[in-house]
Order: sequence, then structure tokens, then C-alpha cells
Amino acid sequence: MIIGLTGENCAGKGTVAEYLKKKSFYYHSLSDVLREILKEQGIENTRDNLITKGNLLREALGPGVLGKLIAQKLQDDKNYVIDSIRNPEEAKELKKIEGFFLIHVSAPQETRFERIRLRKREGDPETLEEFRRTENLELENKDNNKQNLKGTAGLADKKIVNDGTIEELHKKVDGVLAGIPASFKFSRPSWDAYFMKIAKVVASRSNCIKRKVAAVIVKDKRIISTGYNGTPRGTKNCSEGGCPRCNSFADGGKSLEDCYCSHGEENAIVQASYHGISIKDSTIYTTFSPCLLCTKMILNAGIREVVYNADYPLGEVPLKLLKEAGIEVRQYKID
Repeated sequence: MIIGLTGENCAGKGTVAEYLKKKSFYYHSLSDVLREILKEQGIENTRDNLITKGNLLREALGPGVLGKLIAQKLQDDKNYVIDSIRNPEEAKELKKIEGFFLIHVSAPQETRFERIRLRKREGDPETLEEFRRTENLELENKDNNKQNLKGTAGLADKKIVNDGTIEELHKKVDGVLAGIPASFKFSRPSWDAYFMKIAKVVASRSNCIKRKVAAVIVKDKRIISTGYNGTPRGTKNCSEGGCPRCNSFADGGKSLEDCYCSHGEENAIVQASYHGISIKDSTIYTTFSPCLLCTKMILNAGIREVVYNADYPLGEVPLKLLKEAGIEVRQYKID
């Protein structure tokens, strides 16, 4: 789940963020991105400088740039709270992420000015007039590259009015979390997506310099063997010059008799045998459809299903042979 926070200055976004952090949400702020840039450039950290720098950055790289920069930092296995979303395009960028839910935190202007006086942050306005002037710069702009709190608030999925105690604010946050529709919450990958993604990670261990391929053998939704392509155990890795065919960058489909590398499916089957694990009636997930050699091993090992991601250049005959033997064959594509 990814909670985005927008709202006027000192409405209570930081307080909401701190409360969510206690609930194991990881914190990011679009303003912190700008503060880091100001620090690197030796520019004083004031609110006016933050606004100016944000506007310049959006003008140079697009109005949604801060949202894109934050999105790049997010990982699938964590919940996040993202503070200081002040431009509609930033919100739109973040809304592209599954599980993103935008909350608008608001409070009366006089209440917010009193809070800003009490926090005494560097660069904050000292008078109500100055506070209103700064806020007007953020509230609404026809220029898409500038802050537009009003437009951003219009994209919010829920609004919280923070005009009471901290305890009351916390209860409102709890109410919002409890009422978030299932469509905004995370979805689990299918078993096919799960195992194929694991196969692609396994492929990253390949030492073949021409193509990284891997296979995962699964039984009862449990991985029982994995394998990736590369030179045999105890020999020099392909990436270190171990395979003359790969290191000469031979044309695809040619000089295969000179290739020292074992294929991903081959290694997964052999590894199971090496450790005494039965793979009869299992499913093999492979990043490429199997070659003819691996196909014969799959058939004789008793594997009942083959799920592959991409087509192997010489894979037409092997796929035909698998189907002839009654093996269930499916293609499941992922990026």
C-alpha cells in the first residue's frame, strides 16, 4: 500500500506521516528531494527556494519529475507514505503505481499559521501576511510546472480535516486506512508470474556471455530445483573464456557441437538428480522454450508440464515433440 499526502502548509501531513511510520510505512518526501538538491548546490533551505527549485526542475524535466524520482525508489515488498505532493502531474505519476491512495490533509488557515509559528523551522514565514503570500504561490497556477495544491487536492481519494487534537487526527487516519477499497490495496502475483519471475532472477546467475537462461522445477507449488546455463561444474566459466563457441560469438543456431555450456533446463534436471530429488509429475518454468536436447531430458525425467516465457530460436521442433508426448505446454510472458 502506498499512501500519498497532499495539503496546505502545516495542515498536518507530517503528523500523519509520522503516525503511518509507526505502522511500518516507509517514508519519502518530495520536498526532501528538493532539499537534497539545494544542499548540493549550496543554496539556502528556505520555502521560497524550495518552490523556485521545484518549479525549475519541473520546467526542465517535466511537471511530474518529482513523482517519477520517488517512484524509482519504491520496492514491491514495502508499504510507503509519500509526503509533500504539490503538483497534479506528480500525483498522476504516482497514481500509475498499483496500490497508490492519495489523501488530502487540510486545516483552517489561522490554525496552520499558529502551527508554523510554533515549529520554528528555518525559512518559515513570520507573519500571517507573509504566510498568505507564500501559500498563494502554491495554491493555484496555470503553469503546469508550478505548484498547484488546489489541482492536486482535486485528485485526492480521501480528505482529512485536521482541526482537532492529535488523537482525533490519528482516529481519522485509522478510519481512512480501514475504508480503503480493495482495488487500492496490493495484489498477489499468480503462481505462474511468481515462478517465472524467480526463473528470471535465477537467470541472472548465468555465466554464459551470449544468453542468460534459467529454469525452475516446481512440484505442489514448491520449488524443488533450479538451474541456469553455463559451463559444467569444475570448469572455467563461460564469462571467463571457458566456452570457445560462446566467446567467438558464433551465429545463432550454428556450431552448437562446440558449445561447452549446459542449458538451464538441463542443469535444473541434473541438479535434482545430483541431490536425489524426484521431479516426476512436476512443472518446469523456463525463461526460453526448451531446445531439443533439453526436451528429451524433460520427457525422460517425467516432467508433466512446461511453462516458458520467450520462444527459443530453434524451438519449433522441440515444442512439437513435447505436445506429441502429451506434455502440457504453455507460454507465459513477462517482461
